[in-house]
Amino acid sequence: MQKIIKVYRNYCKSSLILKIAIGMILGGILGIIFPKLTAISILGKVFVGALKGIAPILVFVLVISALLDVADVGITRRFKRLIFLYMLTTFLAAVCAVAASYLFPITLKLSTTVEQAAPGDIATVVENLFTNMVVNPVAALAEANYISILFWAIMLGCALRCFTSKHVVFAVKQISDGVSQLVRWIINCAPFGILGIVFEAVSTNGMVVFWDYGKLICVLVGCMLFVSCVVNPLIVAFCLHKNPYPLYWQCITQSGIPAFFTRSSAANIPINMALCEKLGLDRSFYSLAISLGATINMDGTAITITIMTLATANTFGIVVDFPSAILLSLLATATACGASGITGGSLLLIPVACSLFGISNDVAMQVVAIGFIISVVQDSFETALNSSGDVFLTAASEYRERLLRDEEVKF
Repeated sequence: MQKIIKVYRNYCKSSLILKIAIGMILGGILGIIFPKLTAISILGKVFVGALKGIAPILVFVLVISALLDVADVGITRRFKRLIFLYMLTTFLAAVCAVAASYLFPITLKLSTTVEQAAPGDIATVVENLFTNMVVNPVAALAEANYISILFWAIMLGCALRCFTSKHVVFAVKQISDGVSQLVRWIINCAPFGILGIVFEAVSTNGMVVFWDYGKLICVLVGCMLFVSCVVNPLIVAFCLHKNPYPLYWQCITQSGIPAFFTRSSAANIPINMALCEKLGLDRSFYSLAISLGATINMDGTAITITIMTLATANTFGIVVDFPSAILLSLLATATACGASGITGGSLLLIPVACSLFGISNDVAMQVVAIGFIISVVQDSFETALNSSGDVFLTAASEYRERLLRDEEVKF
């Protein structure tokens, strides 16, 4: 028994990236050599089923917790500016993702064929949005109606902000932490689930499936690099009227690189705070700003949600016009703020955006499973963009305030 416990502890301590990579390789090999050994695919089905079960609760709790975090921040000028920058960059990231999807359209190979009815126009999309929004919240959780879950989570979060009791905030935070821990346990099983998913994909579609994943990874990573290297520095340059790249380089090397390997914005919070101290920022400001950023500054998450959703729409021949794309960008911005600060947290929010176009939860969770297959690369770049952006924008907001006070700013 002790040996089993020891093996389990060593398994938990080992790199998730390495374990997923091994699972992918084994799944691919088994899919080629033993394509009829369908029992292996059960691992993937159980893993996806666990994700489907926990995802609605995760979205509901994390959105409420995020709203309460905003309530704790207050309404000082620096925080107003910072929250605006967080929201602006996340929205622009989603817009860039839409543009990338139009320039490089992608379709996915899903394990099952599901008929989808495309919405006729933007009016139909808006009608679906509002009618799905106000269904019974308990039924929404049970049926994984993410539009309704998001709506009721926002409403409840705003209602809880009316109470100043620390006990309310503490209780919600504890529940949020508990659900996040449960998700960590599930994601610890990801290598086995990925093994089953890759086996089914390869045994059904052959190795050509990895060509599609390769194109998907290139679009995702290329869009993230563009937002990180071009869009965000331009916003900071406009804010400070100074060359932003010396500050950007410090954020990438000292925050982005560690985040690339930890693959968790939450785990990178202590690193970001140490960097803020090195940059000479106000401790009372950055101690809250960095924690808030790990929750609502989600440029990479918005990119992942948008590109994966549009790839799903392309797969089923759903034509997304410009107004629908803008609505998707706004929805991706809102849902990204509810992403968990743990590995793979953004993938569980893809069904929220998919539901906007009437794409069923069963299909959306297959897309989430594909996301886990490519997460070895995608999630690393996503977290690096998100976490380095926390420090980058926090510093920009602080330095902007100093410039308004006619103080000298050096970085």
